[in-house]
Amino acid sequence: MEELKHKDITEKIIGASFEVHKFLGNGFQEVIYQRALSYEFKKAGLDFAREVEQDIFYKDLEEPIGTRRADFIVAGKILVELKALIKLEDVHLAQTLNYLRAYKLEVGLLINFGSKSMEFKRLVLKLRN
Repeated sequence: MEELKHKDITEKIIGASFEVHKFLGNGFQEVIYQRALSYEFKKAGLDFAREVEQDIFYKDLEEPIGTRRADFIVAGKILVELKALIKLEDVHLAQTLNYLRAYKLEVGLLINFGSKSMEFKRLVLKLRN
């Protein structure tokens, strides 16, 4: 079986997320979970940046057509997108995949704190050279 890319880091992120959900439960705004997760990431010794802005380009235009902001980039390798929704939809997976493309990262975690049990999706994007 193939080893999951950045498995050691994603396990720490998921563990920190479960810790936050165990303490706070569901029903808070996304920013509350983001702040609590920052605390848990620091405790776990993870190197991360919060609310990282990225320009979005279209075709051969030199000017960006907009920006997006990822909730976290962990260890410069993993995009973490948070939600606080009753249920994740396909559109949230598509959004996270688009973010991976924009940030040129291969591994992303979509974490939802809004459901009764915390849920997460691990997304992997094969980057074209």
